[in-house]
Amino acid sequence: MIEIAIIINNRAGLHARAAAKLVETTTSFDSSVDISNGEKTVDGKSILSVMLLAASPGSELKLLVDGKDENEAIHAITQLVEKNFGEDEEE
Repeated sequence: MIEIAIIINNRAGLHARAAAKLVETTTSFDSSVDISNGEKTVDGKSILSVMLLAASPGSELKLLVDGKDENEAIHAITQLVEKNFGEDEEE
């Protein structure tokens, strides 16, 4: 089990497109992924749940990843977040 914190730094926060990219990434792994924003914890493989976090720019989220491919999952998720969900490439 791995727990880390990530900061949402893209301009629009965890909006629909960013949430979809995050869920696309999390669902590509067997490990479970829970995401917390304060006291609210959701299933990181559910688009509706991720969007309910309402993570605005600058929000700190906690990831809890558990499973046989947890290291690969954490790496992929952090890369996606660090690259601002690919939004810089769209400008």
